[in-house]
Amino acid sequence: MTQAHPTSGAVPDPDCPIPMEQLGAIYRAEAEDLPELLAVIPPLMRAKLAAYLYGKSHMHQLGLTVARTCERDDLVRAAGEIGAVIHGQSRLKPARPAAPAAAPPSGGGGRKISLGGASSKHLFD
Repeated sequence: MTQAHPTSGAVPDPDCPIPMEQLGAIYRAEAEDLPELLAVIPPLMRAKLAAYLYGKSHMHQLGLTVARTCERDDLVRAAGEIGAVIHGQSRLKPARPAAPAAAPPSGGGGRKISLGGASSKHLFD
């Protein structure tokens, strides 16, 4: 006997301030399309969305992106003091990637570094 499994799609999250279909469209949107999708969301609802996304580890950066479109007062109204933190973080410049390490000079003239520590001969004296 086989058992049927429901295939109704995503289960609505009661904490999400917008419908799942709209959230999915925002999540899948290209960066250049995102402002247009966010513009139709009222400011306080958008701030609630930013706080919601910020709290999800896999959507944290998207939450900061949405927060950049929000006023500080709306974020604070939507999320309390964490709204002020989200606002501040959303305005930070992205970290620059680390510069690649300089290649050692050819010819082997550099000093050798050992991660092994002192030789065992000196450990037992």
